[in-house]
Amino acid sequence: MNLNEQKQIINNPVFELIQTSVKILSIVLISLAIFWELGNLYAKLNNWEFFGNLNWIFPLERIALISHAIEGMIGAYYAKLQDKNPLQYSLYAFFTGTPGLLELKAGQKGNE
Repeated sequence: MNLNEQKQIINNPVFELIQTSVKILSIVLISLAIFWELGNLYAKLNNWEFFGNLNWIFPLERIALISHAIEGMIGAYYAKLQDKNPLQYSLYAFFTGTPGLLELKAGQKGNE
């Protein structure tokens, strides 16, 4: 698939609606995972039990945080290749996930 085909897919209105929904959901869930992990760390430092019956969530949120961190590193790499700000795009890719990487790869919603 060449770059023009990718831009056509990304500029499709249905794809943009799905992409926006996924980005909003991803930002909310990653932010909650960060706060959940910080709350757990604070509780462990103070010898508290942090929602003992919800401990199954921690492995899931850690996997999500690690995978988003890898996406952030990939976003920084692609941004550096395109002479853009790596920190800005790594944070954007970290919080938005794959849709943010797709935008960066195809050039900001296909407009460039």
